[in-house]
Amino acid sequence: MKTTLITGANRGIGLEFCRQYAADGWRVLACSRHPEKPHLGTSDALNKLAAQYPELIKMHALDVADHAQIERLAQVLANESIDLLINNAGIYPDSDKRGFGHTDYAEWTRAFRINTMALLKMAETFATQIARSKQKTIVTITSKMGSIADNSGGGNYLYRSSKAAVNMVVKSLAIDLKPIGITAIVFHPGWVKTDMGGPNALISAEQSVSGIRQVISSLTLADSGKFFGYDGQVIPW
Repeated sequence: MKTTLITGANRGIGLEFCRQYAADGWRVLACSRHPEKPHLGTSDALNKLAAQYPELIKMHALDVADHAQIERLAQVLANESIDLLINNAGIYPDSDKRGFGHTDYAEWTRAFRINTMALLKMAETFATQIARSKQKTIVTITSKMGSIADNSGGGNYLYRSSKAAVNMVVKSLAIDLKPIGITAIVFHPGWVKTDMGGPNALISAEQSVSGIRQVISSLTLADSGKFFGYDGQVIPW
């Protein structure tokens, strides 16, 4: 039985990853900030899903901005073999909507800590558990808004820069982890109808995750370091 560890598992794309992998019989280590206190976040749906799959879904408290929490979770899961790490947790800073001349620099720092630094910390901390598994894969959810070649609209400095940095981190991970057989890639999930994507988005979380999972299922080490769309198309950096 394969195991996946998913951050930001309490809603949107992360929750859908949990749903689909559990339905396929995977063990799911579902991480969110307050899994035991739905009223403090949006973990109620995750709690209900875990109740449907009590033998498969195990919830863990994790704020990816807190590196000490990441280290403690790795100690708890020290004996696990993690086939697939999905770095899904992320934020879209509200201040980005105000545009040039209204930059919230403290929020920019927070965006980098959650969107960028956390994924490297997760990779460094869980590399041993991933390397001992069969699938040995790290997937990180990025965005086309982090593509320099695709930027024709400007603005969104905080989010764009944090996701461009994500792409570079994963590119380096792909090189550094190749000797131990770990594949590391980034995915643009599409414009998805979630709390972040909004109601006018083009596709559902189910469509996005189904597409990403299809690509993941056929990955080889030769794909490490690539930037894919949810539909399998390679996206320019």
